[in-house]
Amino acid sequence: MGLSGQAEAPHALPMDSETSNNAERSTVPLRVKLVPSIVDHNRRALLLLSIRDAGDRAPLAQEIFDEIAIAIVEGRLRPGDVLNSVDLARRFGTSRTPVREALAELERQGTVVIPPRRRPYIAQLTLKQIKDVYDLRASLNTLVSELIIEKSPTEGLKELWTWYEALEKDVAEKKVDEYFWHNVGFRLVEARIAGNDELQKILASFGLRTLQFRHLSLSLPGRLQRSLEDHRRLLVAYEESDTQTAVATTRSLIMLGYRAIEQSGLVLTEPTIVEEDL
Repeated sequence: MGLSGQAEAPHALPMDSETSNNAERSTVPLRVKLVPSIVDHNRRALLLLSIRDAGDRAPLAQEIFDEIAIAIVEGRLRPGDVLNSVDLARRFGTSRTPVREALAELERQGTVVIPPRRRPYIAQLTLKQIKDVYDLRASLNTLVSELIIEKSPTEGLKELWTWYEALEKDVAEKKVDEYFWHNVGFRLVEARIAGNDELQKILASFGLRTLQFRHLSLSLPGRLQRSLEDHRRLLVAYEESDTQTAVATTRSLIMLGYRAIEQSGLVLTEPTIVEEDL
């Protein structure tokens, strides 16, 4: 099913090019060096860093979780799509136990629904859910911006400019997925150099749903160029220790993302899936 409504047949998990081309596994994702090239070779680690997940499940359950999670975030698995546990077990060459473990964690993350005696499916999105998350993100990330200016971290700002250069390249090459992941990395670096561990934990607690919302927003027409311009404006404000501009730009960056989703008409006000239809 698409974002707007009608259930489809069980969905074959779309292959992630990064997954299919690279067997690398990160056993301790939270210790991975956070540099822009991670987007090309280890999106799994970037995903787990974003949700503060140690990636310490059994290897097959972890692999299944990672692949489904990335497909959901990037929109290759869409709200209402049905997940067939038997097909997943066959694809990954395993019993259904690791599949159940991975799906149970995705359910805890709010991205998969597991109805009694029915097939799991990708959870629907509603505008209220998205608005609630964006309101919280706007408030918390403006605090991040305030803390960055308070600390004036010279090396940290150089690091952010490196991520900005990756964003610039993605816009020039019209690469939405890469831009999204580099944007995720930019925000992770911001949160780290702000120096508030509890704030980092709260931001990560939003989990996969916020990544899903952010990717949806950035995939809409015209979003990448505006986002890039705002990131540059934000970095200049950091360098000039301009708290007012930094805070306003951060809030604008985030809430423009929500407004793009709202105006797209792709997300319903209320969920419409009826389990009996799946």
